[in-house]
Amino acid sequence: MIRVLLADDDVMIRAGVRAILNTDPDIDVVAEAGDGREAVELTLAHRPDVALLDIRMPRLDGLAAGAEITRAAPSVAVAILTTFGEDAYLARALDDGARGFLLKSGDPRELIAGVHAVAGGGAYLSPRMAARVIGRLRAGGLSRATAARARVGALTDRERDVLALLGAGLSNAQIANRLGLVEGTVKGHVSAIFTRLDLRNRVQAAILAHEAGLIAE
Repeated sequence: MIRVLLADDDVMIRAGVRAILNTDPDIDVVAEAGDGREAVELTLAHRPDVALLDIRMPRLDGLAAGAEITRAAPSVAVAILTTFGEDAYLARALDDGARGFLLKSGDPRELIAGVHAVAGGGAYLSPRMAARVIGRLRAGGLSRATAARARVGALTDRERDVLALLGAGLSNAQIANRLGLVEGTVKGHVSAIFTRLDLRNRVQAAILAHEAGLIAE
């Protein structure tokens, strides 16, 4: 069961999002907040799997609330609930650790898919938002570090661990020893990372790991 905290100052929007999430038997909305400060407090009290936060809220906006939640409860996946056209906030949200950017006006199936993705350790951008992000990346509108963090956000926690050790120059055998895995499992993770991130070799993987901040300098 995926436990979700839902925060939005618009009662009608909150009711609509809750109704959509309630159609999935694997999702349980365990708490609701009407402002960002309350969202932080309820997250720390309930420790949900996902905190789904509107951007524009009183007392504390969703981006600031998400940053506080990520610092205080890193096991909680933060997803930002937004309207189309607010993608200017994307870079800040990613920098602060958000794993998802979901449209209020999108297909209800996207909202459910996004909650499942971030709860599972991955990342999710609604398709329309993803198209805008790609356009901004091509135009140079996002920094390389932010772009790298967005790319590795698609990986699971274990795959990010493997990518970080790849970036540090470790062999598959060394990574397996460090993470307590068998070497064949590490090879599978490396293959999945290369495929998912469209990487051709370990050098490209190392560069991306450094740009994404996965390796302590």
